[in-house]
Amino acid sequence: MDRKVPQDMDRVIEQMLELGMIERQEDLYNILNLGAILFAHKLNDFGTLATKEVIARKYAGSNNRVLSLEYKMTTGYAVGLEDLIDTVMQFTGTEFIEVKRTSIPTYPRVAIRELVTNLCIHQDFAISGMPITIEVFDNRLVMTNPGSCLNDVNRLIDLPPHSRNEAMAQLMLQLDLCERRGSGYDRAVEAIEAMLLPAYKVQSGYDYTRVFLYPKKDVKEMTKEERIQACYQHTCLLYEDKMAVTNQTMRQRFGLDAKGISMISHIIADTLECGLIKYENPEMSSKRYATYIPFYG
Repeated sequence: MDRKVPQDMDRVIEQMLELGMIERQEDLYNILNLGAILFAHKLNDFGTLATKEVIARKYAGSNNRVLSLEYKMTTGYAVGLEDLIDTVMQFTGTEFIEVKRTSIPTYPRVAIRELVTNLCIHQDFAISGMPITIEVFDNRLVMTNPGSCLNDVNRLIDLPPHSRNEAMAQLMLQLDLCERRGSGYDRAVEAIEAMLLPAYKVQSGYDYTRVFLYPKKDVKEMTKEERIQACYQHTCLLYEDKMAVTNQTMRQRFGLDAKGISMISHIIADTLECGLIKYENPEMSSKRYATYIPFYG
């Protein structure tokens, strides 16, 4: 929090009381769930929170039949978050050994950090037996948490954030571990686009939310759905910056030069047909100079 640590233990306790980490009970203090889930050295010491650990797994291949590596973050989230992100980056990176060992990231660290933090904050603590998991496959990264998505999965970039755990979100904001402005997905998409990766995907079920990331592939290798989602998310991102999409901005998103004009025109047309984007000015007759905004704009 960029504060000096008080030298007086009474002041330390006062701050923990103010932040809702502990409560006074006569001459003693109880550690509350909020304090434990963020700062515990061992979640196993706190009853029902023992099942709220975060598990990262790396599999051999594209299915979960052969487990290669596993890591369990058994500490509180504020204590163990950076180590968890380091581990996921190691699980997903590609190593090259020349003069020294070098790891090339497959996914942007900022995107993983933002998405994992969201999973921790927005989980449904009433659901038992479903820990947060981060699963690494050859062809995808899958992050799952208990609890359905509180927003429309197509509006995560623009809608204000909804939080199941308001006190936890507020404290993690003060610790600079999360965003409360609703910019987490914006930052993740921006980082995904910078690496020319396919669009992220969110799946919301009755009692879970699942987020998918995919490694880099050429636009020609992407499925029609992947291209449409990338086009839509790029349009949402620019719209938040008060900008509209053009064929040129979309070529930059996919890493194409002027020769890709025709391909991008087809992608934009497909996204228009799906109803995810629309013309900024419907009366413009020239498609060459047309600009586009999200359907909700």
